[in-house]
Amino acid sequence: MSRRASGLVGVWAEAQRQQQRQQEAQHRASVQQQRQQERRQREYERDAARVHREQRAAYRQSREADARQRSQELDARVEALTGLLAAGCAEPPFRTAALLREERIEPFAPGALAQPVPMPDPARYQAQGWRRGQAQAAYQRDWDAAQLAENDRRRRLADYRERYESWARGGLDEVRAHNAGVADLARGVRAGEPDAVVEYFSAALYAASAWPEGFPRRLSCAYDRGAGQLVLDWELPALDVVPAAKSVRYVASTDEERESARPVSQRRALYRDALAQSVLLVVRDLFAADEFGVLQSVALNGFVDDVDPATGRRAEIFLATVMVDRPSFQALNLTQVSAVDCLTEALRGQLSARPDQRAAVRPVRRPQDVGSGVLSHGADASAEEPDLFAMDPIEFEALVAELFRARGMGAVTTQRSNDGGVDVEAVDPDPISGGRIIVQVKRYRNTVPPTAVRDLYGTVQGAGANKGVLVTTSGFGPGSYAFAQGKPLTLVSGAELVELLHACGLRGRLGERPGRGPSGTLVDVPAAGQGDPEPESDSDSDSDFNVLGMTWTGSVVLDVCALVCAGSRVLDDDHFVFFNNREIPGGSVRMVPGALGDRAAVRVAFDALPPRADRLVLVASVDPEANPDADLTGFTDAGIRLRDASGTELDRLEVSDGRVGETALVLGSFRRRAGGDWDFVVGGKGYRGGLEELVGDFGIEVE
Repeated sequence: MSRRASGLVGVWAEAQRQQQRQQEAQHRASVQQQRQQERRQREYERDAARVHREQRAAYRQSREADARQRSQELDARVEALTGLLAAGCAEPPFRTAALLREERIEPFAPGALAQPVPMPDPARYQAQGWRRGQAQAAYQRDWDAAQLAENDRRRRLADYRERYESWARGGLDEVRAHNAGVADLARGVRAGEPDAVVEYFSAALYAASAWPEGFPRRLSCAYDRGAGQLVLDWELPALDVVPAAKSVRYVASTDEERESARPVSQRRALYRDALAQSVLLVVRDLFAADEFGVLQSVALNGFVDDVDPATGRRAEIFLATVMVDRPSFQALNLTQVSAVDCLTEALRGQLSARPDQRAAVRPVRRPQDVGSGVLSHGADASAEEPDLFAMDPIEFEALVAELFRARGMGAVTTQRSNDGGVDVEAVDPDPISGGRIIVQVKRYRNTVPPTAVRDLYGTVQGAGANKGVLVTTSGFGPGSYAFAQGKPLTLVSGAELVELLHACGLRGRLGERPGRGPSGTLVDVPAAGQGDPEPESDSDSDSDFNVLGMTWTGSVVLDVCALVCAGSRVLDDDHFVFFNNREIPGGSVRMVPGALGDRAAVRVAFDALPPRADRLVLVASVDPEANPDADLTGFTDAGIRLRDASGTELDRLEVSDGRVGETALVLGSFRRRAGGDWDFVVGGKGYRGGLEELVGDFGIEVE
C-alpha cells in the first residue's frame, strides 16, 4: 500500500524537482544557443571565405583588365603611327577660308526692358466709388508713378540700344578687320611675296590635326620666289614616340604588371616608317594647301633635337631629306604606298638607316641657303640676329606669330599695321587650358603704360577670347602687373621675348641703344624734369645689410612685396619690389629666397637707400593664381625676423593677422628717424581689392 508524501518533506521534494527541471531547461537552452552561435559562426566564415574568394577574383580581374587596357593603349599608339599618313591624307586641305570669321553679331536682346510698364486700370478704381475722391486720387497717383517708370524704361532702353549698336559696330569692325587681314595675306601669297608665303604655309602645317600626341611641330622656313620652292626644316619625333613595351600582363603570384619588351628590330622599323610618313605628310599638306599655285617644289629636311653622338652636345640632327616637284608628288597614291620605299626610291630622298642611333643624313637645301630678300625664321644661329628695335613692324608682327606657331599653336597676323589693334590671333589646341588668344605687339623703347594693358583686357572681353597676351620690346611697370594680376592676361617683356625666341629656334636681339647696357638689360635713365638719378651702390659687396624674413602659419600662398617711399608715396614704379621687379635701382632692396624657416625674405641695406626715402613698407597679398578664392583668414601667427649679414637673428617683429574678406595687408614699415636710425611701425591696414588696390594707395598707377 503506497503512502503519499506530505508536510515539509513533500514541499521540499517538489521544489527540488522544479529546480532540477529549470536547470535542465536552462542547460538545454544554453546548449541550443551555443549550437546556434556555432552554426552562425560557421555560416559567417563560409560567407567571409566566399566574399574573400570573390574579392580576390574581382581584384585579379581588375588587374588583368588594367593590363589588357595598357596593352590596348600600346597597340593603339602603334596603330596611330602606322596609319599616320592615311589619317593625314583623309583631312581636308587647308584654305584661307578657314581663317575667316563669320560676320555674325548677337541680336539685340533687351530682356525685361522690352516690356512696357502696365498702366493702372480705371475700372478697378471706379469700383471703389469715384465720388469719394480717394479712389480717383489713388488712381492719379498710381498713373503718374507708372508714367515715370515707363519714361525711365524707355530712357534705359534707348541707352541700352545705343550701347548695343556701338558694341555691334565694334564687333563687326573687328571681324571685318580680321577678314581684311586674311584677304591681305591671300593677296600676298598669290603675288608670291616670300613673307606672306612663309606665314601662310606655316599656318597650314600648324593647323593640321592628324599628328599623334608627342609629335613636335617646329620649323624654320624660307621661300625661293624665283624657283617657286619652299625650303623648310621640320622637327621630327624622337625614338620614344614608339613604345618600348609590346604588351603588359598581370602576374598574380607576385601581384605585379610585367611589360614585354618590343623587339629592337621592330621598334627601329616602326620608328623609321613613322619618320618617312611624317616627311611625306608634311609635303602632302603643303601641296594640298597651295590654292594659289605658288609652289613648284618643296625641299624638306627632317631633324630631331637630340644629343649629337659625335660631339656629345645637343644639336639638330637631320634624319631625312627630300626635294620633290609638284608633278612627281601628285603622281603618287599616298594611301597605298610604303612610306620608306616611297621616300627613298620614288622620290629619291634620303632616310637615316639607323635613326634610333641618330645616324645623320646631309640636307638637300637649308632655309638659310635661300637668296637674300627672302623672309626666313629660324635661320642659322651663327648669323647676326635681327635687332627687334630696327625690324620692320610687319616683320615683327610676323615674327611674334611665328613664335606662337613654334609653341604648337595656330597663329596669323590680323592687321598689317602697328596701330595698337589686334596684331596676332592665335588658337591654343589644348582642350583644357587652350582657346582663342588675342595678341597685341608693342615695339616700344619706353615702359608700356598701364592703359595699354587695360585696353587689351577690354579687347579680350569684347572679342570673347580666352586670353590676352601683350608682347613688347621694352618692359612693364608694377601698375601694369598689378592690373593684370588675376586676369586672363600675360605680359611678355623684351628680355622674356628674346628668351622665348631662342628657346624656339627663332632669332632676335634687343640692340644696344642709349640707356641699354652691353648685356641688353634695361638701365634706368631719368627723364628731363624728374631729378637726378639715385646714387647706386653695390650691395652685393657690402656686408652692412639686413635680411627681413617673413613667417606665418596657414596654407595660403602669398606674394610679399616692398615699397620704398617718401611719406605715403612710393618714389616711383622702379622702387616697388615684387615678383616681376626683384630689386630697386642700385640693389639696396631686393627679394631673396627664404632661408632658416622663412617663407619669404627681403634683403635691405638701410644705409644705401635713396636719400629722399624715409620709409620701407612691407606688404603681403594673396596669390590669385595659386589661391583664387582665398582671403587672408589663413594668414596667422605672422612675424618678421630681423637678421644681420651673418644670419644671426637680431629681433623678431610681430605683425597683424589677416582678416576675413581681405586679400592684401600692410605688414608694417621701417621709418627713418631724425638721427638716421630706422624704427619699425606695425601696420595692419587691409584691402579687399588685393594688391591692385593696395599699391594704388601708395601712388602707383593701376586704373
